[in-house]
Amino acid sequence: MIEASYTQPAYKLLSFSSLPSSSLLQILEYLTRQSTQSAATKWGFVCHSSADPFPVSVVAPFCFFFCFLAPALLLQLVAWILLISMKAAFLGDGRLMGGDGIYIFLRKGIEDLALSLGFSFSEAYDALDPNGNITIKWDIMSWTPDGYVAVVTMYNFQQYRHIQSPGWSLQWTWAKKEVIWSMLGGQTTEQGDCSRFKGNVPHCCKKDPTVVDLLPGTPYNQQIANCCKGGVVSSWVQDPANAASSFQVSVGSAGTTNKTVRLPKNFTLKAPGPGYTCGPAKIVKPTRFVTQDGRRVTQALSKFLDEDYRVFWIHLCTSFNFSDLDVTWNVTCTYSQFLSQKTPTCCVSLSSFYNNTIVPCPTCTCGCQNNITQPGSCVEEDSPYLASVVSGSGKNSYTPLVQCTKHMCPIRVHWHVKLSYKEYWRVKVTITNFNYRMNYTQWNLVVQHPNFDNLTQIFSFNYKSLTPYAAINDTAMLWGVKFYNDLLMQAGPLGNVQSELLFRKDKSTFTFEKGWAFPRRIYFNGDNCVMPPPDSYPWLPNATSRTSTSLLTLIMVLLSALLLLNAHV
Repeated sequence: MIEASYTQPAYKLLSFSSLPSSSLLQILEYLTRQSTQSAATKWGFVCHSSADPFPVSVVAPFCFFFCFLAPALLLQLVAWILLISMKAAFLGDGRLMGGDGIYIFLRKGIEDLALSLGFSFSEAYDALDPNGNITIKWDIMSWTPDGYVAVVTMYNFQQYRHIQSPGWSLQWTWAKKEVIWSMLGGQTTEQGDCSRFKGNVPHCCKKDPTVVDLLPGTPYNQQIANCCKGGVVSSWVQDPANAASSFQVSVGSAGTTNKTVRLPKNFTLKAPGPGYTCGPAKIVKPTRFVTQDGRRVTQALSKFLDEDYRVFWIHLCTSFNFSDLDVTWNVTCTYSQFLSQKTPTCCVSLSSFYNNTIVPCPTCTCGCQNNITQPGSCVEEDSPYLASVVSGSGKNSYTPLVQCTKHMCPIRVHWHVKLSYKEYWRVKVTITNFNYRMNYTQWNLVVQHPNFDNLTQIFSFNYKSLTPYAAINDTAMLWGVKFYNDLLMQAGPLGNVQSELLFRKDKSTFTFEKGWAFPRRIYFNGDNCVMPPPDSYPWLPNATSRTSTSLLTLIMVLLSALLLLNAHV
């Protein structure tokens, strides 16, 4: 049994005679160990295994904190700050890879320290795609007289959330006074003030440039691989070959070595509107590029830094050679629907063959119809001015122009329980577009239902099983067949797509009672759709008849009681 007792403080002089070498890192490690022991005796707490009148529950927490945790963490933090300060002094101007390298390693150390104390760092999280993100990789390919040439690639690692028209835009802030001399596969939206340059004028001189993708049909001498798709990027499951977008940028006034290049900061990704939050740039292993024929592999000119950041401290203490540091960076961006829009973008309606009730989308799901105080918020389907409104100004606007409905959503997903066989049951899914300003290219639907582990056949849709909960197969991703129904047209007679799903009945779980046949959750293009309240779901006729019978019986009993009372009176 571990107990604690008070002892007389014993002080001793720290000695370095036992050190095998004079390495600064080893000295600091020795100081940490010796100071921890010294702090333990100084505070008078010594943990040992012996009988003692002081209970462990009272003294042990203080013993653990003052003897081990506090001195070790404090001295470790002091050692990190000391090492960084010494290294900055030797470099003269305090820059490590442009100054941001120190920040990255210090931030990593602070994160580890916080995690060891039980703190966590929260990011946007999607329960059905917990590892989904967009990763932006910045690879330096060659050096120029006053800077470098880099290839910036955007990888969409989200399973079902893609970037649709009008496409992505990427913004960042330069750390110094960098400029963009030229670009391939992309362009900046503004040039900025380039008056300080005479002769050759840069492509962009803004401190915070915004880059967009080039359109299809761009001349070949302005293209690179994975560019020129109008900013449209497919999801990882739906079309992995088109789940990346790239552009090449020639940066000037940036320095010509990996010691002087600084990381850009404050990355902002719009796809096409808000919704993504990007973290800081992090140093990573250089990218390897494979040619289209697969016969040659090239890579960025950066050199590899050991993945374990602790090796950095060994380099920092034992040498001043930074030739092995990377200048390849990753920026990770995660999506949040709450940041993307203030209101939902889709809703779900329900119906079944065993009940005549059609459960509509909840009223005012995505907004309320109010053409009196907000004229033009929606358009009636039979309006004589429909054509002029749709073809008028704002046709290419990101703001939807929807058909007037009670729910006012751009997208409605209808789930209809169609038929029941002896061993199977059938569902019809219909997606309707009420937005007059948007054709949804490469749309997709994610549905969560417990019977997807027994899906037998699906008609006219592609299907992929998603397993966000490991062995539980209750989530499916559906999308259109290419060149057939992968384009959901704008609101109108052609503004819908539909399919049917055939499920096998599992006797242990299958039932039509209590709304079991309806989905638990539906996503359209990665956004969660609003479901009707569970108490409004279509019920089985026998459940309704049981309720009616019980009410009728109660009424008859009451009438009989009244008649008996009147007879006695």
